[in-house]
Amino acid sequence: MSLMIRDVPKESRPRERLVMNGPESLADHELLAILLRTGTKEESALQLAHRLLHHFEGLRQLKDATIEEMTSLKGIGTAKAIQILAALELGRRISRLSYHGRYVIRSPEDGAKYVMNDMRFLSQEHFVAIYLNTKNQVIHRKTVFIGSLNASIVHPREVFKEAIKRSAASIICAHNHPSGDPTPSREDLEVTKRLVECGRMIGIEVLDHLIIGDQKFISLKEKGYM
Repeated sequence: MSLMIRDVPKESRPRERLVMNGPESLADHELLAILLRTGTKEESALQLAHRLLHHFEGLRQLKDATIEEMTSLKGIGTAKAIQILAALELGRRISRLSYHGRYVIRSPEDGAKYVMNDMRFLSQEHFVAIYLNTKNQVIHRKTVFIGSLNASIVHPREVFKEAIKRSAASIICAHNHPSGDPTPSREDLEVTKRLVECGRMIGIEVLDHLIIGDQKFISLKEKGYM
């Protein structure tokens, strides 16, 4: 017979531990168990949460799971899947709260922080343009291209069209390396050179090109490529 939550000592139950010690004291599967609320006849919410995380190999893949993928697991119905998706989406929105409006980018670190959470786990390369006003405040952000970076495909027209439309004073470009290694490639450098040259002609400076890896980044400006 499987262990039920009611059989777990009260001080060891996720909800009680959260109240006593705060949410940061709980493991991923314990937080997930609180969202699930109940398990099945065969397993507790804790066991179900652990199995769910194991199936998706952790939070990295769970965050992109669909309702259909979750409900394919025994014990996860539509209601439970919806609760998980809603919590994950709230987490995404909270992580972006400070970025809305007038986020200021004064350094490569500021720029990397702005995009890191959204870009570090992407399975494809995304090329993003961040548009700034004269005070280095973010006025807009746009994903210009998705796919392998290529100087002939990432056309300056698409980057600067939005800059002109938004009356941007400058641009910071960023793209991710799905491998997690932000080392620049030859194509990265060619794209950067082309954009910088076009920016000079138009009068909209390309301040930097950030390459995003997994919790690390490279600034092509800092590396002397711009």
